Amino acid sequence: MMKLTDLFRFLLIALLTVVVTPARAQLSIEITGAGANRFPVAVAVMDGEAQLPRSVTEVVRGDLERSGLFSLVEMGPRPMGESVPPDFAYLRTRGADAIAVGTVVPAQSGKYEVRVRLYDTRQEAQLDALTLTMTPAQYRATGHRIADVIYERITGLKGVFSTQIAYVVKSGNQYKLQIADSDGANPQTALASNEPIISPSWSPDGSRLAYVSFEAKKPVVYVHTLATGLRAVAANFKGSNSAPAWSPDGNRLAVVLTKDGLSQLYTVNPDGSGVTRLASSSSIDTEPAFSHDGKWIYFTSDRGGSPQIYRISTQGGRAERVTFEGSYNVTPRPSPDGQTMSYIARTANGFQVAIMDVATRQFAVLTDTGRDESPSFAPNSRMILYATEIGGRGVLAAVSSDGRIKQRLSVQAADVREPAWGPLPR
Repeated sequence: MMKLTDLFRFLLIALLTVVVTPARAQLSIEITGAGANRFPVAVAVMDGEAQLPRSVTEVVRGDLERSGLFSLVEMGPRPMGESVPPDFAYLRTRGADAIAVGTVVPAQSGKYEVRVRLYDTRQEAQLDALTLTMTPAQYRATGHRIADVIYERITGLKGVFSTQIAYVVKSGNQYKLQIADSDGANPQTALASNEPIISPSWSPDGSRLAYVSFEAKKPVVYVHTLATGLRAVAANFKGSNSAPAWSPDGNRLAVVLTKDGLSQLYTVNPDGSGVTRLASSSSIDTEPAFSHDGKWIYFTSDRGGSPQIYRISTQGGRAERVTFEGSYNVTPRPSPDGQTMSYIARTANGFQVAIMDVATRQFAVLTDTGRDESPSFAPNSRMILYATEIGGRGVLAAVSSDGRIKQRLSVQAADVREPAWGPLPR
């Protein structure tokens, strides 16, 4: 009999074709496309969960449903604890191929212990078990962690529900750099300004954000430590300072400076020291991004007569052209697993998110919107977050790397742009 994880991977392959302050406005998520073969899973109400002010189970269910990869099998309101295996035969009649059950019990100092087990109903076998300790206020983080485990055990891919996203909200004349959970909840404002904020970029450990602020009446690159709210200037040279991108080890930033003339690529330490020019050209070079292994920097350049994507060794040397199809390809973003690259391509339908296989250079357009910008991979390389415009308003959207799963994220009465998906928690 085919194992649960093998079955899901078969279905997944069949789908693939190629210190901060609380914010009032929360991203709302609308699922606009889902996988054709979603995996049936049940998430039972946890025994003892009524002791909590908010439901952990609902967070888990919401995460799995929004992923587009799972269909939730309704189990009703009856709690199911983890101390006794469930009725596998009954669950199979309900169409559930897997089930998560759990128990919530009081612990010390006002905390609670959450015990969860995940079962394969076909094999009648336990897939995983975990015990988490939480305060009542940590119900969302606990639910995300449980959903991550379920996602990974069934799909074989890391779950990203516990990650965060950064983005910029423009309301009237005010700009806010905000950070939220991956589902758009719990938004926090890291920076508010009457001047534009662009290009947020997460450090690999998730503790800092680099971004460009115009508060000094010119573009300056800052590095913002989220835990303390302290900022350091990483690049404030003559002219423009823009497009920060972290190296995989977090020790360097790639930036674009015009201090010597045209926009050119440099690297710099996060504290602003050690600025080094990466390459010299008579064209505009911009939008750098490190490869997953830190060996290459991908960037946009018009050196060939039209905007195209190139890459250059982090040690310098000759640049190599990457894109050849079409007359306009910009904003390269290599995937964390090193296998693909997302970017913006101009097509007959406008500016759309595309994906390229790094090894074969085969590509595909993923979106059906026409004003896309700023693609950003999830840390498991499965989803791509990007900005677009719908009805004259800036919104965020997400698309799976196969183009089948689509989501839309928006804030009422505001423009949302400049998304960046944060790393896995450490």
